[in-house]
Amino acid sequence: MSFLLPLLCFGPMLAALGCFLAGRQSVPLMNRLVSLTGVVVFALCLWLNFSGSLSFTLEGFCGLGLHLRADGFRAIYAGIAAFMWMMTGLFAPEYFAHYHNRARYSFFNLMTLGATLGVFLSDDLYSTFIFFEVMSFTSYTWVAHEETPGAMKAAGTYLAVAVIGGLTTLMGLFLVWFRLGTLSFDGIRAAMSGTDAASLALPAWLVVVGFGAKAGLYPLHIWLPKAHPVAPAPASALLSGILTKSGVFGLIVVCSRLMPGNAAFGNALLVLAVITMFLGALLALLSVDLKRTLACSSMSQIGFITVGLSIMVLLGEDGSLAAYGAVMHMMNHSLIKLVLFMAAGVVYMNLHQLNLNDIRGFGRKKPLLHIAFLLGALSIGGVPPIGSGYNSKSLLHEAILEYIAHLQAHGGAWAPYKAVEILFLVSGGLTVAYMTKLYLCIFWEKHPTRQAEFDAKKDYMNAQSAFALLGSAVVLPLLGTLPGVILSPVGARSAAFFGQEASHHAIAYFSGENLLGAAESIAIGAAVYLLIVRRFLSRREADGSRVYLSLWPAWLDLEELIYRPLVMELLPNVTGAITGFIAAIPDGRLVRIVIPQGVTAIVRFFSELPENITVLLRHSVFRMRRTTKLIPVGNRITWSTGRFINACARLLNKTVLRRRPLRTDFEYVFAASWREFKDSVSSLTISVSFGLLLLCIGLYVTCVYLLW
Repeated sequence: MSFLLPLLCFGPMLAALGCFLAGRQSVPLMNRLVSLTGVVVFALCLWLNFSGSLSFTLEGFCGLGLHLRADGFRAIYAGIAAFMWMMTGLFAPEYFAHYHNRARYSFFNLMTLGATLGVFLSDDLYSTFIFFEVMSFTSYTWVAHEETPGAMKAAGTYLAVAVIGGLTTLMGLFLVWFRLGTLSFDGIRAAMSGTDAASLALPAWLVVVGFGAKAGLYPLHIWLPKAHPVAPAPASALLSGILTKSGVFGLIVVCSRLMPGNAAFGNALLVLAVITMFLGALLALLSVDLKRTLACSSMSQIGFITVGLSIMVLLGEDGSLAAYGAVMHMMNHSLIKLVLFMAAGVVYMNLHQLNLNDIRGFGRKKPLLHIAFLLGALSIGGVPPIGSGYNSKSLLHEAILEYIAHLQAHGGAWAPYKAVEILFLVSGGLTVAYMTKLYLCIFWEKHPTRQAEFDAKKDYMNAQSAFALLGSAVVLPLLGTLPGVILSPVGARSAAFFGQEASHHAIAYFSGENLLGAAESIAIGAAVYLLIVRRFLSRREADGSRVYLSLWPAWLDLEELIYRPLVMELLPNVTGAITGFIAAIPDGRLVRIVIPQGVTAIVRFFSELPENITVLLRHSVFRMRRTTKLIPVGNRITWSTGRFINACARLLNKTVLRRRPLRTDFEYVFAASWREFKDSVSSLTISVSFGLLLLCIGLYVTCVYLLW
């Protein structure tokens, strides 16, 4: 048992308290302690990747115990998380130089680091859930850090989605535990070997709700485009690059443990993934805010990753290519958004503006910022050979084609998946278009009035920030040009966690088919930029400058149209009216005795109703009647019917069927038919735990009341 794993989870939380106390006295000391903590944690996670499989168990922790394990994928992603925290920790001191509450940010930053490592190192869904909820609450302060009305509203949305999603996931975990008797990753896989996956569809989808909300999966993506623009840039890099991947981690567990090979689940998840992929890219294309564009881009890239997970589910044991593409795109996206959001942070800490019309031309004559942003843009656009996103997107594209070929070979309906492939390429093209829009706006176009001021800025970031930005950016071309050396081993080490076999042959990343797919997306992106962005999403002013237009209608907001009126207004008003009516009843015997007893009687009636129905059925329809004669097989009805048919058969055998007599024993035939009938209706006689439903309703009402 390795104590390094709990040290990685709880060590940063202890360091958070020390950094907070130090920050009350000396901000430079606090910054050094935060940076030192990030470096130490990254070094330990790096060592973790060379230490083989490590595990830790603490029985009785929060009831079901704490179970941690570091092997393959989990060790890799713990290392990626630690690297991102280290780099943002180096970038943060200059960014927060003129901010308030820096000690508070550092405290919750390290608390979130420990919780995030706990998610990626967990070995059962219960441990995952505990750290996941801690991470959600500690990261809430990132969104609310500036305490402006916009930040507080976005933080409220983030918290509401996290709380409701967490409660829903908890209900799913209860059901998984009830059905399988375990929440351990290996235990679930073993228990599923003798369980019908369809019976776990509801628990699986309940678990998906909470994890999908954190990942930014449609239709629970509403927090993501609003939280990133208001959060500080170092926090946005972590929100986009790593916290969304904690949600993907949960999706991986559901896809590989609970629903492997389940076509219904895979197709439903694929629909959500395609909507997320395309809608995120469309929102990013229409945005004129730098960080909002990158936030919507994150939503789209989560869609790409989830497409890979969906295809992996559909392919079953043959989904290794989809698994490779998913894990590689997770890794690429994390590191790409680390670079792009820190680059956006450089722009914001100099101009305190993010609108493209206000920041255009800022990057001219700033080679370090230019190189870092360009590497990030090429990578997320999937432009070979430097763009690291090309490799992972190529594998995801190959996986889609592989499933289409599988359907064609077996006579399945493949046309819908061809549409998925087309939307995949179009979404990749939109990615190229909006990144081209950002790149040309910031680094090539000129500001109509402030360009001379922008060009004169030479000290736009200090040496430490430049090291963090370029140190993160230099990783991207290595991933792009050396995929066989870096990405293939990552895929091979992660395959077991995804429930797949490691590939036994070298992957041809730069094959003609893959290069053609990338060329198609790039061509689509160029066409969209020239024909749509330049003509409809911007206009040229009289002085020759170009103004970018925001054409997305403000009223078309899923949160404001549906979620907020439903959750924040309708439900509180209904519950408020009910409680107000009860509170208005005069105090007396009615309030003290009659109403409580009446409510208790109603709740008891409904909670005992399933058991009473079961007892009634057993004493009526399914009653075991006494008989004076032992029945050899089946029940009395099947036995009597079988004996009658057997007697008729014997009569026929002696007359009409003498030459070809019947040899069937109908007593056993009817007995077997009765057993099949009992199996088909057995689910109707199982007692449903109504108390669990009441608990869910109570928790939900409490949550709505607190949020209201």
